[in-house]
Amino acid sequence: MTVTIYGIKNCDTMKKARSWLEAHDVAYAFHDYKASGIDRAHLDAWIDEAGLDTVLNRAGTTFRKLPEAVRQNLTREKAIALMLDQPSMIKRPVLETKGKLLVGFKPEIYAGAFGR
Repeated sequence: MTVTIYGIKNCDTMKKARSWLEAHDVAYAFHDYKASGIDRAHLDAWIDEAGLDTVLNRAGTTFRKLPEAVRQNLTREKAIALMLDQPSMIKRPVLETKGKLLVGFKPEIYAGAFGR
């Protein structure tokens, strides 16, 4: 099974998700989108499947530091441009496996996805 987890190396939620995968013997590839970037095709696919409000991390400090005028009336196009420019605005982790997309980390959801 191919598992790819996307996020930022030093994020606490990422550390929890990666620890869960390792504890349950789930092999995965890690893509640090702060170091390696992310492409528009991934963002489009994630938003199509999970929705913009799920993929865009509005609670993070990077998003909250944006001017109010930028944060209001945010279209899909503007949000994608922001996430491409500043990947820390993408919710983490994003996990792709066997046609499934998991955004964020909850142990029970991972357990269900991996039959653990």
